[in-house]
Amino acid sequence: MANETLVIIPTYNEVENVPLIVGRVLEAQHDVDVLVVDDNSPDGTGAKADELAAAHDEVNVLHRTGKEGLLAAYRAGFEWALERDYQVVVQMDADGSHAPEELHRLLDAVAGGADLAIGSRYIDGGEVKNWPRSRYLLSKLGNEYIAVALGDDTKDMTAGYRAFRHEVLEELDLDALSNKGYIFQVEIAHKVADAGFDVVEVPITFEDRKLGESKLDASFAAASFAEVTKWGVQDKASFVGNLASETWRQFAYAVSNSKAADLPSRAAKAPGQVADLAGEIGSMTKYELSNLNLGKVAGRAAEKLETAKNLTTETVRQALHVLKSGSK
Repeated sequence: MANETLVIIPTYNEVENVPLIVGRVLEAQHDVDVLVVDDNSPDGTGAKADELAAAHDEVNVLHRTGKEGLLAAYRAGFEWALERDYQVVVQMDADGSHAPEELHRLLDAVAGGADLAIGSRYIDGGEVKNWPRSRYLLSKLGNEYIAVALGDDTKDMTAGYRAFRHEVLEELDLDALSNKGYIFQVEIAHKVADAGFDVVEVPITFEDRKLGESKLDASFAAASFAEVTKWGVQDKASFVGNLASETWRQFAYAVSNSKAADLPSRAAKAPGQVADLAGEIGSMTKYELSNLNLGKVAGRAAEKLETAKNLTTETVRQALHVLKSGSK
């Protein structure tokens, strides 16, 4: 391993693009290695990548037996990188939409302390080129929905141009990531932030591919939004349940040290009811999402969460009343 940074480029039927993107990476950044992860492309991409590896010491090729999706390719690439102790690992598309000439922005962010640097289309300075307006709006508004659903500050959660610090990939449970569409990009960013790592966005210009065919289809958006909705509701349900449990724990301690040991059973039952509601939210969400009825999920989840909040408030009110009565 000559360099400490590895750029992973997954490929499937990218025989025209792979020599172009690899050449641009090597030209733009002289201190990185490249790993092409090919899913047994029938168009000869793997063989073309082998030619590049033979000509450049920095280029490596990982041949996989079949097309198993982008997550599986990145998982294999991440594991390959960790086994060889690369300190920074980069995701990059093969189709030229992620400009290697902007790679330095991500690497500079990591060098400056970021644990995960995301090349963002939707922060100041970011840009999208050659997309129809409908696709741009789907992506932009979809990212805004994701941010609200998950309570995340990242503007471009679906971005695929990223640089990870070694420690972040070690912490991630790669086998537990969702393989539904491209939602793993969102899941990784969310989990990295939740784990307390520093996530930084840097502006990039995203330009749609000029050669070859896109691997995206309309189904990925529905699958992604459904999965995000489920995570968001589950996160909020967990928060409400934990809040109720902690509230009751503190009141139980106070009650045990007061004259109010005969706390009414209705107050004692309230935290359990909150926990039951939290579980019901999760069950309801799975059922509704199985039919992709996202609007109904959002409405019913909001109702359940409001009920849980009100019940927690009632728990507090009842406990305060009992404590006040017991002190007389």
